[in-house]
Amino acid sequence: MNATSIQELMHNLGLQAKKASSVMAKASSLQKNKALLELARLLRDNTTELLVANQKDIERAKASGLEGPMLDRLHLSPKALDTCAQGCEQLAAMKDIIGEISDIKHQPSGIRVGQMRVPIGVFGMIYESRPNVTIEAASLAIKSGNACILRGGSEAIESNKALMIYVQQALTHANLLAQAVQLVPTTDREAVGQLIAMPEFVDVIIPRGGKGLIERISRDAKVPVIKHLDGNCHTYVDDSCNLEMAVSISDNAKTQKYSPCNATESLLVARSIAKDFLPRIGAIYAHKGVEMRCCTESKAILQNIKNAVVKDAVEQDWYEEYLAPIISIKLVADVDEAIAHINQYSSHHTDAIVSTDETHSQRFLREVDSASVMINTSTRFADGFEYGLGAEIGISTDKFHARGPVGIEGLTSLKYIVFGQGELRRS
Repeated sequence: MNATSIQELMHNLGLQAKKASSVMAKASSLQKNKALLELARLLRDNTTELLVANQKDIERAKASGLEGPMLDRLHLSPKALDTCAQGCEQLAAMKDIIGEISDIKHQPSGIRVGQMRVPIGVFGMIYESRPNVTIEAASLAIKSGNACILRGGSEAIESNKALMIYVQQALTHANLLAQAVQLVPTTDREAVGQLIAMPEFVDVIIPRGGKGLIERISRDAKVPVIKHLDGNCHTYVDDSCNLEMAVSISDNAKTQKYSPCNATESLLVARSIAKDFLPRIGAIYAHKGVEMRCCTESKAILQNIKNAVVKDAVEQDWYEEYLAPIISIKLVADVDEAIAHINQYSSHHTDAIVSTDETHSQRFLREVDSASVMINTSTRFADGFEYGLGAEIGISTDKFHARGPVGIEGLTSLKYIVFGQGELRRS
């Protein structure tokens, strides 16, 4: 497509989304839930067709040299589609927060002032690889009463087109406009430039992908952006901890899946327990082929483990999001040094402490400056579905209204409402 054609395409998508957003804003809870339950049914009933479309993307991606985390993220499975369906059902079962009125206060003038929760309007979503994001974004748009324009990665175009058929069928099944959720049908990158520069149609942009994509969107967008740049997540094993728990959590947080942004990339260990803990987790990492990039002290403990790949860490390793079977390991004196290290090097996504010391745990919760902070569990739980949000549109490391996994509330705003009985301002 030429530049003029893309501009016309995006303008039309914007017009349709704006119109649909007005319909979605006043849609009943019954309609929205009906669409979500129908979408769940369609995903399960058409799994075979969706997997065929996904396989086309995978074969093309392999032929073009795509591999590792990006190829892993592209893959749909029956389980992944069922999880998407469960997310739709979870959202349908949740309370509808649109129109809720809160914090009504009586003022000396006689008026009553409160706030009402309302949809944002239209959000644009730009994402790479993961076709399941299409369903997460669509289902959250429906439940939150928004319209959205989705621009998936070129590598997932067949999967996304197939999924969009069922999303729009579900909307029309509930007597809602199919244009409430639209997919940008071209893989031309100029479409992204147009989408992020349409403040007359789009109220917020949500990029979800690699650091390069998100930096570009944040730099060039003419509308607000909800984002996180990367997921350098930490697990800190405290000097007071249950060693069995620490080993299992550190294993799960790193190796359960390497490609997600909530996988632990850096392991901090209190120096006083390092000789008891590191050989045990090191043997597991070695068995699973995880490369360990270590400070001098941790290397001395780990280097003699059978089949271990142990290397010297450099300064960049403390900042790194590997998305691969690689982890950085550092010994620290105590919880104070752990918190200081995390706040310096973390991407402020998700960080966890494993500890039996209540004081240390509470300090970690208060002082670690991240969107999700955890005690005695795996960073892999930093996910909208796992948090009971039904799904997530992304994870925000910003500090405005949406922080952490962004679910329904993150796609809404509050407006002030005022009730009077003829009061007049006198001063």
